[in-house]
Amino acid sequence: MSKIKITFFFLFFFTFSQFLQGDTINIRVKINDEIITNIDIENEKKYLFFLNPKLIDLERSKVEELAKNSLITDIIKKIELRKFFDFTKNSQLVNRIEKQLIKRRNISNVEDFKKILKEKNLNYFIVKEKLLIESLWNKLIYDKYKDNIVINKKELRQNIIDEFNNNNKKFAYNLSEIVFSKSAGESFDEKLLKIDKSIEKVGFENTANIFSISSTSKNGGLIGWINEIQISKQINEKIRKLEVNQITDPIKIQNGYILIKINNKKKIEQEINIDNELDKLINKEMNSQLSNFSTIFYKKLKKNIEINEF
Repeated sequence: MSKIKITFFFLFFFTFSQFLQGDTINIRVKINDEIITNIDIENEKKYLFFLNPKLIDLERSKVEELAKNSLITDIIKKIELRKFFDFTKNSQLVNRIEKQLIKRRNISNVEDFKKILKEKNLNYFIVKEKLLIESLWNKLIYDKYKDNIVINKKELRQNIIDEFNNNNKKFAYNLSEIVFSKSAGESFDEKLLKIDKSIEKVGFENTANIFSISSTSKNGGLIGWINEIQISKQINEKIRKLEVNQITDPIKIQNGYILIKINNKKKIEQEINIDNELDKLINKEMNSQLSNFSTIFYKKLKKNIEINEF
């Protein structure tokens, strides 16, 4: 029996076993030939809670909407990815992104990761497939748009030198973000007011889940620790003035606007290695541009796919 058939059988058995436990299975969304059931949504909610425990503060209906939309996104991406990749032959990619998730969650190793998922009633193989979708999607976007990336290395190098010379006190910041753009028929002020009210009501992390179009949204917008030298001059000027738990005003970026929250910061003493810092800054700028291409490409795909909700 092929790997893909084994995986399908396992996932079917997992869902069917829940049905036997007393749950009624209802189709909630149909996307081309793919379906999303109420059981799928319940499992996705568990996964989102794992990524961002603060979602417990949201209304049940809001979490359910987030889970449904998250599954729709995964399916639309998977439909496109199947045109280019064999899902059974990319174990190295998914292992790499699994390690990144484990590190981000401060988990010791894969076995501990499996135990934690089991405790939270999450199926390891379903989570692995989600990580595979994320990994292959990133690869697809890179392959598709790598020739469109524009980076001025000379300018970035000079920015690093200027930043280091002009500021004796160096900081590292633990940051979270909300990246947003205004919707059709909605003004910038209206969108920002919705986000501000949401932050006041349910917090920054949950608002990132609801409104952010960045890939960090599922993790409550968490970017993590980053050296200020790796932050663009435009954003660094904003966050340097803030204290822990404060949030910037909206900052205009390529694909919309960004709000940044300072979760923590610390002073650092270090000798600068310009080449190393330049590599990090180039990688960050490249990822930022790829994220913009990803958003545009996904929206295009979604417009051309039939989505029926029940």
